[in-house]
Amino acid sequence: MVNFDTAPGLLTSLNTGAADGGAGERVLVDYKDAIMDYKVTDLPALSMFAEPMSTDTGGDIDVTFGRPSMGMQEIEEGNTPQYQHTNLRSERVTVREWGLALGVTRRMIEDSRFNEVEMALNEARRAVDRHMTKHVVYALMGIADTTLGTSGTTHSTAESAITTFSSNIYSGFLGTGGTVDSGRINSYGNASSAELIAGHYIQAASSTAGDLALKNITAAIKRIAVHGYSADTIVISPGHYKSLLDLGDFVTAFTAGQGEAGDASNPTTAAMMPGSPVANTATTGKVGSLYGLNVVMNAWCPPDRCLVYDAKSKPMVYVERRPLTVEEANPGFGIVGSYMSMRYGLKVVRPEVGCVIINV
Repeated sequence: MVNFDTAPGLLTSLNTGAADGGAGERVLVDYKDAIMDYKVTDLPALSMFAEPMSTDTGGDIDVTFGRPSMGMQEIEEGNTPQYQHTNLRSERVTVREWGLALGVTRRMIEDSRFNEVEMALNEARRAVDRHMTKHVVYALMGIADTTLGTSGTTHSTAESAITTFSSNIYSGFLGTGGTVDSGRINSYGNASSAELIAGHYIQAASSTAGDLALKNITAAIKRIAVHGYSADTIVISPGHYKSLLDLGDFVTAFTAGQGEAGDASNPTTAAMMPGSPVANTATTGKVGSLYGLNVVMNAWCPPDRCLVYDAKSKPMVYVERRPLTVEEANPGFGIVGSYMSMRYGLKVVRPEVGCVIINV
């Protein structure tokens, strides 16, 4: 049993080089160092969907991509081909500042009220986690939010509305319409233009939240494949997971009895010990496979939307102007790290690698 009374927290660390023979002692850690130990770029939502970038410039950032513009030419003997130039497209990533105020004062530390300080730090960490996860999911899934500035995207949203920076600063996956080899829609294979401009926001067969038809998943796999990518992951909500469990051809990540004592295929003494498929599911979120797709369930996924995408190619970019920084406001009043802030930007820059299935 773990003794929670002696477990070190954020404000303390174990000094193994103590003078009492190496038994260790608890030493006070600086407040700012404690909060800065939490790296926002290590959040699962960012590592799963976004490619991290950093910049020292302020304001909005322009990210440039090369389009497939060059082609081989037949030339006469002794002649030289015509010079070709790379055709570029640019995505503007808006950078905003976000902050969180903490009610931590110098007097609280001087009075050894570490329990209150640690509670504030832990809640601040959870608040940053919730904010970043919500921001990524809303921008990725196309959910409207006034505070975040995300725009609502449905199966009928035109591609022009998504590519226009003023109307959708976070961009999105391919909408209906558009022109092949112009903007963000490019041809890499022998797919027809009708297949290439097909919208990546798919109307589900049912309007009930949580319902999911297999033909919608296969349609998403096809629309991703014609752009030269291979879908390997589907992100679903708990409601969608129940729908999949009700299907007979859904293969779960583990079988009954696997991971228990005496199981020769996985000799663990308890189902939740390291190495158990159940424990792996609890830590990774992977709950099974379907049509070769890794099924990932997350409560942040909207109950009326799910995402099919190629996890090998991140659909979003995360531009970090300034990481999470602890500020000391009004130091004359004894306030220590009264607030923390960060500057970053998010945007969907590879719209061809994913599809959103919407229950409407």
